[in-house]
Amino acid sequence: MLKEKFINIDGSKIRYLESGSSKKTLLLIHGLGASCERWEKVLPIFEKDFQVIVPDLIGFGYSDKPTVDYTIDFFSNFLEKFLKSLGIKKTSIIGSSLGGQIAAEFTSANPNSVEKLILVSPSGIMKQSTFALDAYIMAALYPNEQSAKNAFETMDGSGKEIPSATITGFVSRMKLHNAKFAFMSTLLGLKNSESIITKLKNISSPTLIVWGTEDPVIPIKFANDFVIHIGNSELYEMSDCGHTPYVQKPELFASQVLKFLNN
Repeated sequence: MLKEKFINIDGSKIRYLESGSSKKTLLLIHGLGASCERWEKVLPIFEKDFQVIVPDLIGFGYSDKPTVDYTIDFFSNFLEKFLKSLGIKKTSIIGSSLGGQIAAEFTSANPNSVEKLILVSPSGIMKQSTFALDAYIMAALYPNEQSAKNAFETMDGSGKEIPSATITGFVSRMKLHNAKFAFMSTLLGLKNSESIITKLKNISSPTLIVWGTEDPVIPIKFANDFVIHIGNSELYEMSDCGHTPYVQKPELFASQVLKFLNN
């Protein structure tokens, strides 16, 4: 049964979803400008095998958005405090896009806290923007239904209709107090972050890298850097998928991830 909960971390109210009753924990970390809801198609599948915890990252979704520097270190430290507050000593993590980079950095800094790691089209290597990312940034800065629809269609790349709840949810979240600030501060933090390569080399947890072959936001050519530098890693390419394969092909995504987690 899915429950919405709130926790206080350093004076900020953090929203998260929790479901499943297993002793094994799975933490899902969304990407830039997203929220818990991005994982809604795979949550019912994962909750059968795991206690699934899905936070709205600080600065995003319906969590508080303090006026701070949203650096990768800041997010990694937030994750550490979040897990400690919930009494979780060890977990497997799935991180998407920005969430993937945060998950990788956290795992590098806290090797004993992460059982297995799944990175979905993680950021961190790509230095130049792409047309799809530009469209998404514009939608975040000027949130209306047309700009959001255009951005999500571009990122999806399938030509299929984007659910209206995805569009309206994004627009309403980006209109919340300090949402644009947190979004842009995160982008600047990513631009100014040091190379992730040295951190990747420190990751010892078994790692699965999942990438949509048609990803227009962070193209699949960047997958190689992650595979080369994370010692115990493997790549699974999801064909005919854009930036969020867990949204486009949830059953296939979940089955591959569960195979990896339960192996």
